Order: sequence, then structure tokens, then C-alpha cells
Amino acid sequence: MTQPTLIGREHLHTALALAASGVPVLPLRAGKVPFGNCRRCTDNACGGRPNMKTPGLCTCPGPCHAWAAATTDRNVIGSDVWRRAWLCASAVAYHPGGAGLTVVDLDNADAITWAREHLPATQTVPTTRGEHWLYQGAMTSANGVRPGVDIKSTMAYARWLGSGSGTMTALPDAVRALATSKPTPARPVPQTVTASVPGGGGDCRHRTPAFLERGIAMAEQRITQATSGVHHAVYRVFLAVLSTHGRCGCLTDTHVARLFAAAQAKGETTRHCTEAWTNARTTLGL
Repeated sequence: MTQPTLIGREHLHTALALAASGVPVLPLRAGKVPFGNCRRCTDNACGGRPNMKTPGLCTCPGPCHAWAAATTDRNVIGSDVWRRAWLCASAVAYHPGGAGLTVVDLDNADAITWAREHLPATQTVPTTRGEHWLYQGAMTSANGVRPGVDIKSTMAYARWLGSGSGTMTALPDAVRALATSKPTPARPVPQTVTASVPGGGGDCRHRTPAFLERGIAMAEQRITQATSGVHHAVYRVFLAVLSTHGRCGCLTDTHVARLFAAAQAKGETTRHCTEAWTNARTTLGL
């Protein structure tokens, strides 16, 4: 039995245990991102929301719709299609809002210090860089409500990192206020790009500058038009741009800054943009 199979079985066991307790789960692949859409579901042509019994929505059996694929149905989780996903998954994720929960994602020590001073104590789960604070109650998700602070609840997913410690308390008004008081983001001035641009060296297929400009403009538009699963939409757009323009050296810091600015206008943080860009480069071997 191979190591990936052992890990996959552990993920499946964890997912089934969570589902039994009423927590909707889904597998994540490398880079902490959901599995890509199957061919018939590309660009959400199917409706984009599987495992839900509303007429007209997608009936795809695969876990290919980010948070909307999260389910508590053990027959779905243990199906052949999902088992193949678990075998190559890197982590288990869950839909906090679907479980009636809200996760305050604290990304660094400063954010944790702020939370300890301003939010009521609750169940706490250590993360790679900070902590997840879990509250009982669902709300609208929001990114970047404060430096290093994201809120994950409805229409979002969070990695399952264990049950942590402490007693979960009711969702406080102080957390709800973070989302409601967050200003609606206007299109920001592009910030200094923190992601590296591929050096190129491959054959250039861009006979005119208009080809690259059109591609970047279309990428900005796809990010702007995303109505759900913004994390995944940004990653997919970055992946598409890099697969087309990443090997010939045509991309510049200015192009990347435009993509980051479009993502930030949808509520993404610079950190999330950088991670999505890095993950896309890794996937393509750039």
C-alpha cells in the first residue's frame, strides 16, 4: 500500500467522521485549493452547485465545485468518484456556514493579539501561521476585514486542522460588525507586486502586443465577474494566464499587478493573491 493511499484513507476517515457530526466536507488538492471542474462543468456551465436537491442545478457526482460541493452525505463522500479524489487529496476542508459556524482566520501574531483584546474567547485551532477562532453561528464571509484577519462562513471553505482547544461560544456582534463595517472596495491602485514573474525562454506565440493585452483584459474581467468561490476563480484565472503567457517572458510586473488589483477588488488579500500565483506556477512547473 502506497503512502498516498494511506494518507487518502486517513482523509476519508476524517471526512466521514466530520460528516457524521453534521459538518459538510470536501477534499483539497495541493496548494489548499479545491479540485478543478470536470469538463462538463467548466466555467460553471452546469449551474455550479452540486449535491443540492434544487431543480436545474448541477448533478455532477464529483467534488469539483469548491465550497458548494461540501456534503454530509456519506454515500457521496465514499463514492468511487470521491474516493479517487481522497486518494490524491492533500487536506480535508469543510464549509463552516453549512455547519452553522464562523471561522475567524487570524494569519499572524499581530492578528492574534488583536483578537485576544477585542473578541470573546472561543474554541481555538492552531494553523501554520496563526489561529482559527471558531464561533457558533453563520454569517457572510469576508476577506481582509482587518490586517491578517479573514472571516470564513457561508460560501467559503476552511481546512480542517483538528478540534483545537477551548469551548465554542456564540457568534458575537463584534465579529459580525467586522464584515458590515468593511468598506466596499473600489478598484485599488496596483500595489507593489510580491509575486515573481517567470523569466521566459520559450517560444513566443504573441505576434502582436494586442494578444497579450486582450488576454490580461479578459482575465481581469473573469475575476471581476466571479460571483462565488472567488479564491478558486482567482487561482483558475492565474493558472490560465500563466499557461498561455508564462513561458515566453512576455509577462511583466505591471501585468501581474493588474491581476492582483482585480482580485483585491473582489476582497482578496495580497497574501491570497501571492499564494494563488505561486500555486499556479508550481502546478505548471514554472
